[in-house]
Amino acid sequence: MSEVQVVRGEMQPWTDHTTPRPALAALLTDVVPANRRTLILGPHAPQQIESVLAHSADVTILVRSVADAQQLGEDFGPCLQVIAGALDGLEGEPYDVIIATDGLDRVLGYDSTDLSWRERLAALSRLATPDAVVVLALENEFSLLNLLDSRPAHERHGDDEWRPLHDDPTRPVSVDQLKAALPWRAEVYADFASRTFVRADLAAGARPGELPTRLAIGALEAIDVPLLSPPHEGVDTAARAGLLASVPTGWLAICGAQPSHDLYAQTAQAVLTADQNLTGWDITTTIGPGVAESDDHARAAEALSFDPSVVPTTVPSGVSVETVLFRLAAAEDVPAFRKLAADLGDWVTASRVIVRWDDVIVDGESFAYGVSPWVAPECVEKDDLLAAAWVRFQDRLLGQHRRHPWPPWMVGDDLVSAWLGMSGIEPPEQLPATSPDTPPAAAQQVARGKELAAALDVVLETRKDTVDVRTALAEAEEAKKELFELKGHVYGLERTLGFRNKAMKTRENRIRELRGQLQRLTTAHERIRGSRTYAVSRVIFHAAQVRKPKTVARKVARRIRKR
Repeated sequence: MSEVQVVRGEMQPWTDHTTPRPALAALLTDVVPANRRTLILGPHAPQQIESVLAHSADVTILVRSVADAQQLGEDFGPCLQVIAGALDGLEGEPYDVIIATDGLDRVLGYDSTDLSWRERLAALSRLATPDAVVVLALENEFSLLNLLDSRPAHERHGDDEWRPLHDDPTRPVSVDQLKAALPWRAEVYADFASRTFVRADLAAGARPGELPTRLAIGALEAIDVPLLSPPHEGVDTAARAGLLASVPTGWLAICGAQPSHDLYAQTAQAVLTADQNLTGWDITTTIGPGVAESDDHARAAEALSFDPSVVPTTVPSGVSVETVLFRLAAAEDVPAFRKLAADLGDWVTASRVIVRWDDVIVDGESFAYGVSPWVAPECVEKDDLLAAAWVRFQDRLLGQHRRHPWPPWMVGDDLVSAWLGMSGIEPPEQLPATSPDTPPAAAQQVARGKELAAALDVVLETRKDTVDVRTALAEAEEAKKELFELKGHVYGLERTLGFRNKAMKTRENRIRELRGQLQRLTTAHERIRGSRTYAVSRVIFHAAQVRKPKTVARKVARRIRKR
């Protein structure tokens, strides 16, 4: 354990929360020069610190929390000099490299002067040599997530008294303002939720469905934040307007060094880097350090596995198939949709690679795989791959409440089966049900595809339980309509039950009347049977039945004589 140095502005008890950011660690690995005197400013995750220590022998970190400083001293030992205190309390020789990827929001303590952002930047620049390499992050107040966040401002940070800066007019809120405020020449990257970093000029030129836009949407959708509306719509709109670089969660300015790649993105346990060429992107996938997997990930790993070798080294710069399908569905152009589905059916073949329309790229008259590295343990049949792709497309089409030309009751397996038919997969023959719970033929056809799509959602960390306000309002309106219809149905049933109740009462009264009449008739019948008249009538009746009266008279006379 290294000894912790304390300067003015330390905070205790206090701790600043940090999270691992593999993409940022890969970017720092490319940027930090070797064997330079380095200062890490502010709280950083161990992964970022390790990427800096791999290049520099003399590394100092300044954190305002004494508890964090002690923990860092225990974790890294003598190879890392730890200082607890505030930025305005740090003095000494200037540094050749300054890493501030957490920004300048969490660098002051209780006793520090209320410095503006530009004053903090001036204090940082005094610690840098004239030719220093500086990596500085800035949170974007105009970010899409910040605009769509449904929480009040005071609930968005646990340490709101110290982060972010409040109503600071000197704080940059755009790429141009950030470049103008820095005293050094800088290369700026758009930071999307610390999972995807794209060079700002390339992000400004990205359009919906292209690689930077797809990775930006995936990064924002992975963040568990209650939103007013889904982020994909805002990202696509910003990309169409050429403003994708204006709406990220933050920016990363790199001064005095040139990053090796145009794009850095976190994908599962790997980091994807990309460089733009004349026809598309040159792709490299590097496996990062292992991370703890949840039970859901472990179960999904039995069905899918991560294989970076299937990611192509070059990816065309076209838009995704999903983007084209969404446009055709919204335009209700069923013939064009059917033709594209047929072309996709001809292109897909049996393979281990799981097909995703949001990562299959339209490449001229053909198609090309994107950067998805998820594969099945064994080769999957063409029918099941297409079923998985269409199941995922249906979930995203309906989940994003997009327009489409198909009837509202044609959802689920029936709609997926129809799309499979467009792709050249013949529907199975519908056989008579052998039991009440026998699934229909369409469900049997897409069963394996649904399993693959569900496993893919798990490994991609697709959040289906996070409902934005717009979706909640739409579902509430739908529930209100359904409730009105159910009320009408209940009213009809109540009227029917009322009529039937009256009919039952009428029948009951008639039955009671008939029962009373029967009881009176039975009593009269018993009274008649017990009378002497009835007995005489019975004797006369039996006598009338005698056919030979003389014979009967002789028998009666004999009995009388015997007595």
